[in-house]
Amino acid sequence: MRPRWRPALPPHHDPKPAGPPFADLSAAAAWYDGWLREAALPLWAGAGVDPDNGGFREALTWAGAPHDPRYRTRVQARQAFVYATAAADGIAGPWRAVAEKAFDRFVGRARREDRMFAAVLAPDGTPTDRTAYLYEHAFVLLAAAALGREGLAREVRQGLDVFRHAAGGFREAGDRPFQANALMHLFEAALAWEAAGGDVAWAAMTDELAELALGRFIDPATGALSEFFDPEWRRLAGERGLIEPGHQFEWAWLLDRWGAARGRADAGAAARRLFDCGRRGFDAGRNVAVDALTDNLAVRDGGARLWPQTEHLKAALALGDEAAALEGANGLAAYLDTPARGAWRERMRADGTFVEEPSPATSFYHLFLAVRELTRLAGEA
Repeated sequence: MRPRWRPALPPHHDPKPAGPPFADLSAAAAWYDGWLREAALPLWAGAGVDPDNGGFREALTWAGAPHDPRYRTRVQARQAFVYATAAADGIAGPWRAVAEKAFDRFVGRARREDRMFAAVLAPDGTPTDRTAYLYEHAFVLLAAAALGREGLAREVRQGLDVFRHAAGGFREAGDRPFQANALMHLFEAALAWEAAGGDVAWAAMTDELAELALGRFIDPATGALSEFFDPEWRRLAGERGLIEPGHQFEWAWLLDRWGAARGRADAGAAARRLFDCGRRGFDAGRNVAVDALTDNLAVRDGGARLWPQTEHLKAALALGDEAAALEGANGLAAYLDTPARGAWRERMRADGTFVEEPSPATSFYHLFLAVRELTRLAGEA
């Protein structure tokens, strides 16, 4: 289902776009567009970059001060993706240079002898966890797509053979090898390379992972996608079962996109069911999607992190659900109410208060894509 609404987007240079609560999606798009261009991108390219080593910081305080306990591969890759994509979208600023400098520094420090990447570095660039995780490499591939680093991407793709699983797909390193999340981000990265004109192996990877999701990850009875599996990709149940509304939305966004490209109506229908399952975890009182459901779709964890809110907004936009998208835009705004404009609050408790902790850089990737989708669709007048 394609979006049915097409409000005009007010110019992003409007000095006082209407703030939350938003009356409509045009107002929301203008406000978020200004927040991204004027606050978030400059803040995280300034205070969010270590001037001594050129790397992206792990976090900033709500006041915009550095917080650097470690440097993870996922952060370096996600931030490089954000800034490279902002540049490609024509957003004014030195964003391409920011992305290239940080990414090149990261590659020089984190790359292992086998051409894969260590998971965690100390602030001085010394690897502290040399493990190669599938999850981290999915984001390296995503950043490489945004930066046009085809040679690096092919080397990483070849290195992924060590993660191949006999029952199909890929297994993750660590104590939960059979999980949907790492494969979802690999699916996203392969879609990005397919869109960037990569070779046919990327399309083969997207098809393989989409079919695995449709055939094994999603419960045909409920339409919900599970997080963890046994070695035969059978869903874990009971206490070991876990349904995350945020991932229902994120998979819905990706499968809807893949299904549209392949002419697969079943993928679009699955995306709609995933969205409906995720909405079982939507708390209208707080206007947020909660963190976790049980395998029978009851609330398991009433906390509400930031990233499920961005994924709810993206999926609602992709599926043309204007009412849910407006709810999502209004709920998400509360997370951006910080002393330093451009930072964010990460964790909402079940009572609606926020945990006081630094703003993790990992969330910028989620926020950037949600704002991008909102402004893109609202601008298609």
